[in-house]
Amino acid sequence: MAKETEASSKRPIFLKPGHNAGDLVESYKWKILREERGLVEVDVHLPDHLLNPRNQLFGGFTGTYVDIMSIYTTRTLFTDSEEFRWAATVNMRIDYFAPVQGPRFLLKGEVINDGRTTCLIATHFTAVDGTKLAYAITTMRKSA
Repeated sequence: MAKETEASSKRPIFLKPGHNAGDLVESYKWKILREERGLVEVDVHLPDHLLNPRNQLFGGFTGTYVDIMSIYTTRTLFTDSEEFRWAATVNMRIDYFAPVQGPRFLLKGEVINDGRTTCLIATHFTAVDGTKLAYAITTMRKSA
């Protein structure tokens, strides 16, 4: 797990309550570890209501995490919050390597390519011990 610094411990929560998808995955409990242009790293908890009978993240919810990370990562490309209105998912591909288990795991979103109207975002799911869990590529249409 990324070492917590004084600066990262003061970072804001990921999304405020009130966002439907964010509330489903309880993103208001996530902790931003690193955020810069084209890169976001987050410490995430796994809510019980998203678990399958084996106490793993139900695979169908993985896309929700990917979508939220992709939108948030796309937002880092804009310097002025007024510039960024939204981003729409055009395509998403997820590769699963190992089950996502709680209570916590790490997500990293990074811009792979920033085009004029779209960008390509990679989302990495990693266990706190460093095990690679899943990898996703998302094409986002930027709307400025």
